[in-house]
Amino acid sequence: MTTTAHLDRLNAAQRKAVTYGEALPEKGVRSGPLLIVAGAGTGKTDTLAHRVAHLVINGVDPGRILMLTFTRRAAAEMRRRAHEITRKALDDALGGVSQSIAQRLSWSGTFHSIGNRLLRHYAPHVQLDSHFSVIDRGDATDLMDSLRQELGLASKEQRFPRKDTCLQIYSNRVNTRASLKETLETHYPWAAQWETELASLFRAYVEQKQHSGLLDYDDLLLYWHGMMCEPRLAQHIGAHFDHVLVDEYQDTNRLQAEILHALKPDGAGLAVVGDDAQAIYSFRAAAVDNILGFPERFSPAAEVVTLAQNYRSTQPVLDVANSVMAEAPRQHRKYLLSVRGDGARPRAVTVDELQTQAEFVCAEVLKRRETGIPLRRQAVLFRTSSHSDILEVELSKRKIPFVKYGGLKFLEAAHIKDLLAVLRWAENPRNPLAAFRALQLLPGMGPVNARAAMDHLEAAGHSFESLRGFTPPQTGGMDWTRLVDLMLALADPQRPWIGQMHLAREWYRPHFERLYQQFHARLGDLEQLELLSGQFPSRERFLTELTLDPPNATSDISGRPTLDEDFLVLSTVHSAKGMEWDTVYVLNVVDGSFPNEFATGKPELIEEERRLLYVAVTRAQNDLMLIVPLKFHLTQQSRHGDAHVYGGRSRFMTERVQKTLVPATFQGSSLAGGDSLQESTTAITVDVGARLRDMW
Repeated sequence: MTTTAHLDRLNAAQRKAVTYGEALPEKGVRSGPLLIVAGAGTGKTDTLAHRVAHLVINGVDPGRILMLTFTRRAAAEMRRRAHEITRKALDDALGGVSQSIAQRLSWSGTFHSIGNRLLRHYAPHVQLDSHFSVIDRGDATDLMDSLRQELGLASKEQRFPRKDTCLQIYSNRVNTRASLKETLETHYPWAAQWETELASLFRAYVEQKQHSGLLDYDDLLLYWHGMMCEPRLAQHIGAHFDHVLVDEYQDTNRLQAEILHALKPDGAGLAVVGDDAQAIYSFRAAAVDNILGFPERFSPAAEVVTLAQNYRSTQPVLDVANSVMAEAPRQHRKYLLSVRGDGARPRAVTVDELQTQAEFVCAEVLKRRETGIPLRRQAVLFRTSSHSDILEVELSKRKIPFVKYGGLKFLEAAHIKDLLAVLRWAENPRNPLAAFRALQLLPGMGPVNARAAMDHLEAAGHSFESLRGFTPPQTGGMDWTRLVDLMLALADPQRPWIGQMHLAREWYRPHFERLYQQFHARLGDLEQLELLSGQFPSRERFLTELTLDPPNATSDISGRPTLDEDFLVLSTVHSAKGMEWDTVYVLNVVDGSFPNEFATGKPELIEEERRLLYVAVTRAQNDLMLIVPLKFHLTQQSRHGDAHVYGGRSRFMTERVQKTLVPATFQGSSLAGGDSLQESTTAITVDVGARLRDMW
C-alpha cells in the first residue's frame, strides 16, 4: 500500500498540487498539465519537492523526472528536500533506499545546464562538435569587441553601440524571438540606425563561435530549441521524461517556453510553479505572458492550483501587498493570508529630502538593533543601485557596517580567469579566447607572438604536439617547454580528471607570483577553485557548471573586515527576490523610482514596476517602512545650491494602498535638533490664517 505520510504537513491547496494526477495500477502517475500559482512566502519550493517525492513514492522512475530551475543551488535544494521527504515517508531510517532514489534524480538543473547535457549527447544530430566549450558573458563580450574592431565599427564617425550593448542587443533578440528591427525599436531606439551593421556583426559573431567550437549562454538554449523544432528529435528527447517540473516559471523567456511545449506538446506530466506577481525580469527577456497564458496553451486547459497561505509575513504586511496588486489589470488573482496572524502596521514615512531619508534609516536601524533585531535581519531595498549612494555615506559616518548586493563575481577575478583559461584550452584546442589568454601568461609573450602560436596550432590541426616546433622569439625556452608539456598532459584522454587542477595550479604558480602584487591574498581563491573542482566528475562538467552558475565570493573584493560580525543588508529589489528579513525599508517610493522613470511610456512596463514594488513589500516578515522623499536636489549645481524638484507620489500608492499604511513624518537634523518621527494624526496645528487676518 502506498504511504501518504509525506502529505500530512501540507495545507489543502498544497496537497491538491502535490497529488494532482492519477496513480496507475501498476506503478507511476498519469497527469495533465498543471500550473501552481504560488504567492510570495507560500512554500512553493516545498510544494514542488513534495510533488517530486509523491511521484517517486508512487512508482515513477526518478531517472525519468526532469526538474528545471534557474540556479544550480535551487536544483540541489530540490533534490535534498525530495530525498528527505521520501526518507521520512518510507520510514527509511538508514537512508539506503531514499539515497538511491536521490542519486537517480540526476536530471535536475538549470535550463542552460540541462541544455548543455542534451547537446553533448545529441551533438551529431545538430552538426555540433560534442567537445564544444561554453564561454561566459565576459568572454562573449571580448569576442564581440574583437569582431567589432575587425569590421571597422569602432571607428565610425557617429556613436556605434559599445561591446556590452551589442551583446545585450544580440541576447535580447534571440531570447525574445523578435526580429532585430523590433528589438532595436522597442529597447534600443537610439541604435536603430545601425541595424544593417549590427546584423553583419552578429553574423560574424555566430560564424566565429561555430569555427572555434564555442557556445555562449544563449546558444545552449538556441541549439536546444533548434533540436526541438525537428519533430522526430523532439519526440525522442521528450520520451526520456515522464514528468517535467519547472520552478520560477514566471521568469522563463519565449525560447524556454517553446522548448517546454515541444518536450510535452499535450502537457502530459508537465507541472510548472511560479507567481506572475513576481515577474520582474523583462530586461532579461523573461515573458510574463508565459505564465499568464499557460492554462490556455493546452486543450483541455491546464489545471490551476493557487497557493495563498503565507508562512513568511504578518497579515498587515500582506494587506499592503494585496492592495498593491489588486489594481493590476491582468493576473492570476490571489489574496495572501498569513498563518502568523496580526502584527505591526507598516508605515509610509514622509521625509523632506534624500539626506533626511538616510538619517531616518540609520536612526531606525540602530533603534531596532537595541531591541534585539540584528542588523543582518534588516534590509534596505531600492529600485536602482545608485539610490543608496547618500545612505551609504551616512552609514559609514555612523560606523554602521553594511553589505551591498553586487560587485565582482568569482569568475571575473583575473587570476581565476587565468587558470580556467588553461583548462578551457585543454578542453577545446580551438578555443581562441582561452588560448590567447593562456599563452600571454608566459614572460615576453605579447599579443603578436600569441597570435603567431595560435596560427601555428591551427595550421597543424590543433594538435598540441605541434607546438614543440614553435618557439616564440621573446619567451624563454624552458617556459615554453613547460607550457607544451602541461597542455599535452591535460589533453591526454587517458589522464583522469582528478589531479588535473593541481597540475595546472603548480604550473601557474610562478607566473601567478610574477603577475600579481600581494598574490598571497589571492591564494585562497585558487585553493577554493581546486576544492570546487573535486565536486565534479569531469573537466567538461566542472568548466560548464562553473561558467553557468558561478560562486560570488572572491578575495579581490573582500576588503577589510567589518567592525563586528553583524551588518546591514542593502540591495536592489531585483537582487532581493527570494530573500526575507525581519524589517524592510523601501527607499524612494515616488514616481520616477516606483515606477522607474524609463518605464512610464508603456503599460506593460508600468505593470512590471508594480510587481517590483510587490516583491519589495513581500520581503518583510514583521516590519515594513515605505519612505517617501518630498524633494530631490538637482545635480550639476554648486555645493551650497538649493535647486530642486518635488517628487510626485507614486501612482501605486493609491487610496486603497494608503489605507493599509500608517502615515508618519520624520524631521532630520536639517530641520530639527534631533531625530523626530511623528505619526501624522498627532501633528500640532496652528491657525496661521487667523494671524494673517489680524495683521489687517
